[in-house]
Order: sequence, then C-alpha cells, then structure tokens
Amino acid sequence: MPKVSIVVPAYNEEAFISTLLDLVLSVDTESLGFSKEIIVVDDGSQDSSGEIVDTMSKTHPCLKVIHHPVNMGYGAALVSGFEAASGDLTFFMDSDGQFDIHDLARFLPLIEEYDAVLGYRIDRQDTWMRKVNAWGWKILVGLVFGIHVRDVDCAFKLYPTSFFREYKLETRGAMINTEILYKFTRAGNTYTQVGVRHLPRHGGRATGAKPSVILRAFRELFVCAIKWHREEKHLEKIARHEKPGLRQVKPSEE
Repeated sequence: MPKVSIVVPAYNEEAFISTLLDLVLSVDTESLGFSKEIIVVDDGSQDSSGEIVDTMSKTHPCLKVIHHPVNMGYGAALVSGFEAASGDLTFFMDSDGQFDIHDLARFLPLIEEYDAVLGYRIDRQDTWMRKVNAWGWKILVGLVFGIHVRDVDCAFKLYPTSFFREYKLETRGAMINTEILYKFTRAGNTYTQVGVRHLPRHGGRATGAKPSVILRAFRELFVCAIKWHREEKHLEKIARHEKPGLRQVKPSEE
C-alpha cells in the first residue's frame, strides 16, 4: 500500500497541538488506499509543544517527532519534515488548527491525474493586514517568478516525495512555498488547485506578519531571483549550443 507522509511544522502551539494531532491520527487514509505517517517538526518551541508531541508519539508508532534546538524558520521546519518523509506522497499543513485535515480526502484521488494538488483558502480567516500582505506577495511572486496560483502560501498541499529527493530546497523562511512551486513547475510537473476550508486560529500566535519574517522573505526572494534567473540563462545558452544543425547567420548588409 502506498504511503502519505503528513508533515506538520509547529512553533509554540501547545494550546492546540494535541487536538490537531488527534484529528490527524483519526483520518482514515487507508480507505483511500494509503497508509500514513505523521512527522511533527518542533521548530524550537519555547512552550511545551515539543513535550506534548513526544508524549503522544510513545503511544502512536506512526507519529515521528523532529526537534530543532532553536527556531530556524518555517521553511527550515518544512525541509526537515520533507527530508524525513518515507512515504510516496508528502502532504503538509500548519499546526494552528486553521485547516481541516479531512479535506485531504479530496486531494488523494486527484494525484492519479496530476503530479500535485494545491489547496487555496476559501473565506480566509485572517486579519485584513495579513490579507493585504498576502495579496501583495502574490502579485510580486507572479511578476518575479511567473508563478500564478490562487494561494501561493496556502499550507495545505500534496506533492510526490520524489520531487523533494531530486530537488534541493535552498530557502528556509516564508519563501519556501514560492521556491517549491518555481522548481516544481520548471520541471514540467502538473498540478490542480482545490478550495479548502479556512478556520479561525485556535491558539498560539501567528508569526507570518512579523517584520523579521517579512524582511527574511524579501531578502530570500531577491537573492533567489538573481541566482535562479542567472541559472536559467546559463541552461538556455547550453541548450542552444547543443542543438545540432543550428548556427548563427549574420544578417546581410544592403
């Protein structure tokens, strides 16, 4: 039976993490033809999140825990989870309770037709400031990288694990979703988009709008934009030289 790895990054989510994991553990993926493993990445939490998950893992063999000694960032937490994934598919979602894990049941059947399934938030339950920031980021990502999806940073996505084995992810902050989509689409993979429910936050505190997080995202965006566009031009140059029978023709002078 194929397996889906469910990656859940967590940072200071003691108020809801046990409830969330109970919900994830209750999801019957086997009825859809998949076994599951759950990988929680405790990203240097300063509350009892890590201890709660450690305790739960003792009675649930499918639950694995990774601890970062310090807070390394959202992207770093996802990358640690991706590296630990042993399933055929890798799915990730946030640990703040704003997503309903049962929506995953609508994703798994679609993987037979598409390489990935991307969620987008219906009736997003965030502050107007976060919505404005997300809108601006979406426009910027589209202009710089040519990525045009409905909700680039929606933390409810399903990918083939083989992609994370083949492609090295370089970013460690909020740019991670953009990087994944950029490399995934450039590799010629297909995807479909599915609307998912978005719920009020159940606990903890959102960190996506912190100035340090935003500055890190912009820094990674511009550094990667220069690097990846330079790499693309280099590959295009190599491809032109490798095409047989092609040569540059000097225009005639009149």
